[in-house]
Amino acid sequence: MKEAVINGIFPTPIYISKLNRKLNSKELLFIDKTKLDVHNNEGNTTSNDNYILNNKHFKNLKLDLDLIIKDYFDKIICATNSITPYITQSWLNYTETNQHHHKHEHQNSLVSGVFYVNSDEKFDKIKFYKRDIYQIIKPEIKEWNLWNSESWWFPVKTGDIILFPSSLTHMVETKQGDNTRISLAFNVFIKGIVGNNKGLNELKL
Repeated sequence: MKEAVINGIFPTPIYISKLNRKLNSKELLFIDKTKLDVHNNEGNTTSNDNYILNNKHFKNLKLDLDLIIKDYFDKIICATNSITPYITQSWLNYTETNQHHHKHEHQNSLVSGVFYVNSDEKFDKIKFYKRDIYQIIKPEIKEWNLWNSESWWFPVKTGDIILFPSSLTHMVETKQGDNTRISLAFNVFIKGIVGNNKGLNELKL
C-alpha cells in the first residue's frame, strides 16, 4: 500500500518564542517584592496588581512583549484591516512545589500569553485541552498523538513566551521540583477596524 499523507486543517496555534535577553536586576527585584503582595488563587498565588506590565520597572519588558505579540498577529491572524493588538491585564503567578494552577480560560480577551520568569524545563509545563472532547464512539487508545489526544502539554523553561487563543482551556498540573515557578500572564485585545463597511459588519474598536 502506498504511504498515506495526513494533513491537518483548522489547527489551534500555540506560538512559542523566547525573550532575547535576561531580565535585569531591577526587574528581578520588583518580581521578588511583588511576591509579598499577592492573593490566593485556585492552587497557587497571584499578584494583587493585575496591570503589572504598566509598572515603570517593566517598561522595557512590555516593549519586548509588544513586539512578540505583533509577530503573532502578523503570522497567524494576517488581518487586512488596520488593527493594533495591545495588552490589557497582566499579572504574576507564583507556584510552589505541590501547588498547581486550575483549569481555566480567559474571557474578554482574544489572545493570552505567558512569559516564564523562572521555570525548570525538567518539571514545568503548560497543559492545554481540546475544545470539544465529546465523542459518540470512543475507542481505547493504544498510542496518543496530535489527532486523538484530548489534551497536550509543552515543557517550559525560563525566558520562554507562549501565546495562544484566550478561549483555549489550559492549566498547570501539580508542581514538581524545588524551584518557585514564576510566570507573567497577560491578555491581548485589539484597536482599530474589523469587518467591512460595505459588508455591513464593520466594527470600530
